[in-house]
Amino acid sequence: MAEGHASPAPAGVGIAATAAYASTARIDDLRATEYRHLDRDGRVYLDYTGAGVAARAQVAAHHDRLLAGPYGNPHSENPTSGATGALLASARRAVLDFFRADPREYVVVFTPNASGACRLVGEAYVFGRGRPLVLTWDNHNSVNGIREYARAAHAPVRYVPLAGPDLRVAESDVIAALAAGRSRRRRSGPTGLFAYPAQSNFSGVQHPLRWVELARQRGYDVLLDAAAFAPTNRLDLSVVQPDFVCLSWYKLFGYPTGVGALLARREALARLRRPWFAGGTIRAVSVQGDWHQPMGDESGFEDGTPNFLSLPDVEFGLRWLDSIGVDLVHTRVGLLTGWLLERLTALRHRNGQPLVHVYGPSTGDARGGTVAFNFRYPDGSLVDERLVALESSAAGFALRTGCFCNPGAAEAAFGISRRSLRRTNLAHAGTIDQHLAALRLPTGGAVRVSFGLASTAADAERFLAFAESTYLDRAGPADVRLAPRIRC
Repeated sequence: MAEGHASPAPAGVGIAATAAYASTARIDDLRATEYRHLDRDGRVYLDYTGAGVAARAQVAAHHDRLLAGPYGNPHSENPTSGATGALLASARRAVLDFFRADPREYVVVFTPNASGACRLVGEAYVFGRGRPLVLTWDNHNSVNGIREYARAAHAPVRYVPLAGPDLRVAESDVIAALAAGRSRRRRSGPTGLFAYPAQSNFSGVQHPLRWVELARQRGYDVLLDAAAFAPTNRLDLSVVQPDFVCLSWYKLFGYPTGVGALLARREALARLRRPWFAGGTIRAVSVQGDWHQPMGDESGFEDGTPNFLSLPDVEFGLRWLDSIGVDLVHTRVGLLTGWLLERLTALRHRNGQPLVHVYGPSTGDARGGTVAFNFRYPDGSLVDERLVALESSAAGFALRTGCFCNPGAAEAAFGISRRSLRRTNLAHAGTIDQHLAALRLPTGGAVRVSFGLASTAADAERFLAFAESTYLDRAGPADVRLAPRIRC
């Protein structure tokens, strides 16, 4: 099991009855008070990888702050602007404190979301023929998109594949990809950019944080996507020191949305070259002289006026999560994940065929609280994920279906080969459904259940009961008209 993850309850024992679960009882108390809105109308929230949930205290703090006095555009020079500037500076310090990042080493650039943070790096990184981009198959599309900037600069783009049913990356393959194409002669500056997720948003796999130092020792800058990892795991930047970290705050604590961050090592940020400038990013600019001078600090990467009414909520959210304890949330999520995996994989139809096919690790070892799977009929065929979306929604469950903006992990999970993809380009197939048919895939994605800060045993147990009552020993495909797939 991953560090901090206790073993699930023995078969036949409810997870809530275990001593390990009892040690996380504070989360049940918070669920009954700060998160009681989650239980309204009998619904069950199981999409924490998609978004965290907000506590009543967070909303109240935002309300009270806005009504306590006016706050103005921080780019002005007046009392309301000064009040805003002080709150933004405090929020930056809170971010560095939470991630134990030395302010002499790291800065915080506020962005619209983790995708915006990835874009900042991608558009400003100095790629070139001798400075490649190395990615893992298991990347969110916000990281995959960086390859378009690399290719525009004629830089090599190399992907590290996933291996085996656990959908992990072999470290030997990482080393090979980092070493490929390197000249014997040492060039000045970084070798290139290596980008990977600390935790897969598809399978929950946690990729080793030691790869940060492994890549940096080989001269690479490292972009660590921590969007799925940080909500339930401690990321200590005094120990692990990537050059760039991408985050979305709503993933950690639900509110505010529309705000993320790029944590960057000062040295690495200084090497970026922005392809444009905007209000707030420049010290001075001339129209007639045709020149501009960018700001020399993190504000040179924050385009326009920041979301100054919501950014102070980041500090409150971090203090809130810290008061609960990331380690406590980690333990609770590990218990629920291990329990659900054990129970789901044990379910069998009357003919002995498994009900569930899990993509990724089937135990709690080195994985987070994201579980991707498909239901199977007794004959082994897959239940269409769109049907599961309809039926689970009707039963009050909020979960995710599809391929979760992670095409590399999906291609590995569903056994899609490079040859078949080259033969069936979506541009020629027409619709996504026609593309899937050309690939001879029985379905277009998976079901994803994920636990988070406010998850309880009742959530996991209710979903297991739904899975058994709805899909166990169910006859073949239902005669239901399903909507066409729009995106993946």
